[in-house]
Amino acid sequence: MRRLLLATAAALIAATGAAYSQDAKMSFFVTSVGSGKGADLGGLKGADAHCASLAEAAGVTGKSWAAYLSTSDTDARDRIGKGPWVNAKGVKIADDVASLHGDANGITKQTALNEKGEVVNGRGDKPNRHDMLTGSKPDGTKIADQTCGDWTMSGAEGAAMMGHHDRTGLDDSAAAKSWNSSHASRGGCSQEALKGTGGDGLFYCFATN
Repeated sequence: MRRLLLATAAALIAATGAAYSQDAKMSFFVTSVGSGKGADLGGLKGADAHCASLAEAAGVTGKSWAAYLSTSDTDARDRIGKGPWVNAKGVKIADDVASLHGDANGITKQTALNEKGEVVNGRGDKPNRHDMLTGSKPDGTKIADQTCGDWTMSGAEGAAMMGHHDRTGLDDSAAAKSWNSSHASRGGCSQEALKGTGGDGLFYCFATN
């Protein structure tokens, strides 16, 4: 009996170690929660800090994190490092910046997991949370006046370009299926406005190292 207990304990320790090792490789995730203030993320600095905080709470340390967000003078594609990037389950999202912005990237509802390795609600779920803040064109460059004041606004003014992490929208258009450039927010940059189109103030985080 004692030998069986020891064997079981050893197996549990090994399994736990393997799971942590896999999680520690995570270099891409969707935030499980936003700032709570709509598109006011405290600018890029605040958004990056939010990514780092969530990753560390999930047990992934020693990485530098950047939010996939463009601003009036910054392109999201230039902020996220060189890749490759994998999710919390070790599934590859893209090898590099070029493939991330190509048709063959690995972002789907099943792979765009949050930092805990959980699937994020998409179209058809309640509530729908598939709108990801990006402020970007499909190629990852900035869109003028669609960054909610460079991620500092949370009222009825302004707009934010968003993508669909589940690659699903109202039709089969390229925009509806875009992970980073589907449509702008309507009614401003508040939490209520973002929820109104199927969002929750969530965004993508990438490890830059």
